[in-house]
Amino acid sequence: MTDGPLSGVLVADFSRILAGPYATMLLADLGADVIKVEGPRGDDTRTWTPPARGSTSTYYLGVNRGKRSIALDLRDDGDARLARELARRADVLVENFRPGGLAKYGLDHAAVAAGNPGVVYASISGFGSGAGARVPGYDLMVQAMSGLMSLTGEPDGPPYRAGISVFDVMAGNHAVIGVLAALRHRDTTGRGQHVEVNLMSSALTGLVNQSSAYVAGDVVPFRMGNAHPSVFPYEPLPTADHELIVAAANDGQFRKLCEVLGIPEVADDPRFARNADRTARREELRPLLVERLVTRGADEWFALLVEAGVPSGPINTIDGGFAVAERFGLEPVVVVGEGERAVPTTRHPIRFSETPAGYALPPPELDEHGAELRKWLEGGHG
Repeated sequence: MTDGPLSGVLVADFSRILAGPYATMLLADLGADVIKVEGPRGDDTRTWTPPARGSTSTYYLGVNRGKRSIALDLRDDGDARLARELARRADVLVENFRPGGLAKYGLDHAAVAAGNPGVVYASISGFGSGAGARVPGYDLMVQAMSGLMSLTGEPDGPPYRAGISVFDVMAGNHAVIGVLAALRHRDTTGRGQHVEVNLMSSALTGLVNQSSAYVAGDVVPFRMGNAHPSVFPYEPLPTADHELIVAAANDGQFRKLCEVLGIPEVADDPRFARNADRTARREELRPLLVERLVTRGADEWFALLVEAGVPSGPINTIDGGFAVAERFGLEPVVVVGEGERAVPTTRHPIRFSETPAGYALPPPELDEHGAELRKWLEGGHG
């Protein structure tokens, strides 16, 4: 509830866990008034601990700032009526129930749009509303079923999941894009629409070059550890102390790398003249680079390579990542709320020159705003 670009947009948030709450938090950062509808026990992630801040999980805190919470038991006729009234007033409704799961409460798209034809109704599911509708949609399942896990890990080791719920986050971002596009359409036509996002489709588009290798090249890629299938060097390489990411992704960057390493002749070697050559002969080239890299430490090489315009970087833990962002002036942490309710959270990723993101409310306690919202919804106006 700020003066951001979405000021005046009312979002009814019937989502939980990650993809939906992440999407609605981004909308709240941009000024939308987001009302988080929770069951009597609250969003599952409230209790997903450790770690926790006080008695609340940091997982929940990370994706729910900027919202007001009302607890409604949709199995109760009175609460279901209030939920339908909220849907009637909303500009946007976001839900991630199993497809069709809200129909029995009169909260499916058809029912809501009948009373609110301008609503942008966003549904997030695991595998869409067709033949995959009955399959529960958890990120780990999609990482496995999409093929991502087959690409993650060492070639001779087992497949691994990514360290975060990458497709939940990706689907949340896609939901925001869909909502914003639908709001633009409504601005010009007055009509709302149903926006559907599913984790599987987000995964397949998010696999980008690996998806294209299969779709356009009939190649089924396989895990290569930290190596890149189409670029070299583009991976961690050893130094005198720690490994360093080196990402010389074009011929000019490779020449600069060789100059910094003191081996300019390698850039002139016809075996390594083009990226395709370097990738095909990576086992010949890697020892030449490593022989020089192991003469200095990672931090020293990082400074020299960055100065020369060669992409590189240390492999940090998360605290190191935040430290780098601070050093670069990105101000990655914002504190939302005051006093005992103050919660450090990660800054909205987009910078606006005219309408900056805002952080009006800390992540709400369960039903924290229930009394005021019930009064508002029962008022019969709005």
